[in-house]
Amino acid sequence: MSKIFLYSLFSLVLTISTTQSANAEEGIAAYYSDVFQGKKTASGELYDRDKLTAAHKTLPYGTKVKVIHLKNDKSVIVTITDRGPFTKNRIIDLSYAAAQEIELIKIGISKVKLEILK
Repeated sequence: MSKIFLYSLFSLVLTISTTQSANAEEGIAAYYSDVFQGKKTASGELYDRDKLTAAHKTLPYGTKVKVIHLKNDKSVIVTITDRGPFTKNRIIDLSYAAAQEIELIKIGISKVKLEILK
């Protein structure tokens, strides 16, 4: 094999693995307390516990994210409407309705995988 072919193959593998990690993230999720019901989120929308929304530190508002609960493989699609979580080691805060969809309510926090949808 030529050095050019190997370099091209290496570049392709590096690009694919970087793209996959840019569209997925694993970490701890929690959900909003009812104390935030009706309050303004960072995007300007009012928080509604019955909508499928979430807070993320960096994703743009309006981004659709598939959240997969890794303990039971249940998933929900949420829209990013707020900033947070502000608790160390958490990657997303879900609305009550979203947490309910993936059975997160009773345990409160759990490991999830985020997949950013196009």
